[in-house]
Amino acid sequence: MSNDIDWTGNLADQLGWHWDHQLRPRLAGLTDDEYFWEPVPGCWSVRPAGTSTAATVGGAGAYTVDFAFPAPDPAPVTTIAWRLAHVIVGVFAMRNAHHFGAPATDYDSFDYAGDADTALAQLDEQYGRWIDGVRALTPAQLAQPCGPAEGPYGQLPMAALVLHIHREAIHHGAEIALLRDLYRARPVH
Repeated sequence: MSNDIDWTGNLADQLGWHWDHQLRPRLAGLTDDEYFWEPVPGCWSVRPAGTSTAATVGGAGAYTVDFAFPAPDPAPVTTIAWRLAHVIVGVFAMRNAHHFGAPATDYDSFDYAGDADTALAQLDEQYGRWIDGVRALTPAQLAQPCGPAEGPYGQLPMAALVLHIHREAIHHGAEIALLRDLYRARPVH
């Protein structure tokens, strides 16, 4: 392994380039109808508190997110609202709290967005904290174990966590983009 490679920059650019050139532009103009659209019956989503029929809900505000532990097999189809909530909280916010000094949060304590604009603002905030934190990591920090907050994966190097979080953001971002395509192409009666 060469010492001349900017590992921190390369890791940050992996998600940064995707965010700037693919994912975030695909989210521009997201409407509330798209955000809450359920392409099939029984979707998991973000819903007004007290209206979910899911086995478990999380949230500390006027809206909650549907889920269950363990997840059913097969897991329900999820809405854009649900996928954004997962990326905001489970992918970025919890890791920002564990590794980059952000306030503690989890699925139960988060104040989920009741509209697309608020969700996108939450996403931008959490992504910004994450990518700034990644850009500040030194090569030595990337090589250190990511720690007990990551449970059974705590002994893996921080670089492995960064790669995992980037895969999650790219993966779920692609799903959101597909849901937007399906919404746009749906038959309107």
